[in-house]
Amino acid sequence: MTVVCFVERDDDLSLQALTFARQLGDVRAVTIDGPYAPSAWADALAAQTADAFVAAGSDRGNELLAHVAAKLDQPFAANVTAIDADVVTRVRWGGSLLEEARLHGSPKILSVAPHTQPAAAPVEAEELPVSLDGAVRVLETVSESSGGVSLRDAKVVVSGGRGVGSAEAFSIIEELAQLLGGAVGCSRVVTSAGWRPHADQVGQTGTKISADLYVACGISGATQHIAGAKGAKKILAINSDPEAPILAHADYAVIGDLHEIVPAITAELRKVKGLA
Repeated sequence: MTVVCFVERDDDLSLQALTFARQLGDVRAVTIDGPYAPSAWADALAAQTADAFVAAGSDRGNELLAHVAAKLDQPFAANVTAIDADVVTRVRWGGSLLEEARLHGSPKILSVAPHTQPAAAPVEAEELPVSLDGAVRVLETVSESSGGVSLRDAKVVVSGGRGVGSAEAFSIIEELAQLLGGAVGCSRVVTSAGWRPHADQVGQTGTKISADLYVACGISGATQHIAGAKGAKKILAINSDPEAPILAHADYAVIGDLHEIVPAITAELRKVKGLA
């Protein structure tokens, strides 16, 4: 089987997709540089001869392969974790369900669920030519300046939920994140209340993180939030409710008032760092 795997430069999720693609057959790793134009990029991919097209199950990977599928008039399976002949296993409902489905037609078009495969070693990818004549393309991307490490790249993320209580009370979350060299996150209910910007939201409709440590403070752990946090290697939950759903996903838990626990952790860190 000939497999065309779309990879983005310096992107760990693409290297995970490459690992999956190599299980299917002979792989051509391809990339596209220049301004992002989904339909034009899909034209370049769809013009390649392949038995399967694979990309990372990221926002861009899923969008791009959806365009490829439309151009080739073939079905598209997103967020796949395994494939056996024509049967794919894929992640659904924010990670709460694994679905088995039969993928009909050829070529097979699928994206790989993030953080379900080890990353392959970086490769030199073949660059595909793209015609942008008349194409709708992204001219500018404006990101909110956080002055620190981004949620997506952070090794440590400290998040707050409804239990933090107010926008002002997030100061203790910010202080702990700063001491750990990490980023501040939050749950959807916090952004809905206007306490934090949407850019800080961890979840299915926010940012999906892959931190070494995720500290969830006062977060109940709705399915949508867990979908964004499950890429973290370790989860520490701080919650006053011993029945909070997030505890079922946590590697470590502290049951109690976060307004007492978080400052206590911060104080100990300051002592260790000689900042007390």
